Amino acid sequence: MINGFDSRPTKLISRMRFCLLGAFLLLFGGVSLLLASAQANDINFSYYSGEVKTPVDHSAWALFLNKYTATNADGINLMDYGAVTAEDRAQLEAYIASLEAIDPTRLGGDEAFAYWVNLYNAVTVKVVLDHYPVASIRDIRTGFRAGPWRRKLVKVDGVMLSLDDIEHGILRAYWNEPRVHYAVNCAAMGCPNLARKPYNGASLDSDLDAAARNYINSPRGVVIERGRLTLSAIYRWYRSDFGRSDADILAALRQYAAPELRATLSQYRKIDSYAYDWSLNDAALMAKEYSANTR
Repeated sequence: MINGFDSRPTKLISRMRFCLLGAFLLLFGGVSLLLASAQANDINFSYYSGEVKTPVDHSAWALFLNKYTATNADGINLMDYGAVTAEDRAQLEAYIASLEAIDPTRLGGDEAFAYWVNLYNAVTVKVVLDHYPVASIRDIRTGFRAGPWRRKLVKVDGVMLSLDDIEHGILRAYWNEPRVHYAVNCAAMGCPNLARKPYNGASLDSDLDAAARNYINSPRGVVIERGRLTLSAIYRWYRSDFGRSDADILAALRQYAAPELRATLSQYRKIDSYAYDWSLNDAALMAKEYSANTR
């Protein structure tokens, strides 16, 4: 009772409205996920002839990466977004357009895998440049959603695709290859490295192995502190790609772990926690860190 007014009916109505709103949001989120899943399943890039074809020309992407990526003291490849010239940005857009003009279903399996990974990574860099400066790629929102992953950003063989379509509807859907998670880059410090050279079909297997080793043997992938085992959240988000249990994931890690880490991981039976750093993989951060450390 407030000033002679009984507030209980009002509170009850407010709670009912809150519950109805919550139920609607849950239903809307569920429907959105179903629609996204159905849309991903409708993407038909599954046929690869397997014939030996002329490799895709990724030389423009190679030049861009060579010019604007650098590796910091922690082994993380950073992109110098702020230094990209208008001319080089146009060249990046022309490279993406050249990939859009290719029919990827006519490529061999490894060449097609490399094609999709390079397209994903190049588009990710472009979308960050389109919104730079940002502290995190999650600041580039798609409606109410953090990040640009649901936006339709490229058109391949007449089909508009998002980054999620490429990663989940194509790469993960058509290849049983967990190492894809070490190849696609989400422009975050916690992500596996943006490779400093393009992927290609001829060296794909060894390049994916190298990417896996690089990530697993860095604090971004595995941290053991005070006896607690913390892994990248990638192994939680995509657990099914690495196995059904903690033991399966640990076995996958040991496959690429350096001898000392492999021996340590063999002592663990469970994963204690997960972590991920969403801050942008921006070379400007490296310059700031260097300046702060030399004062």
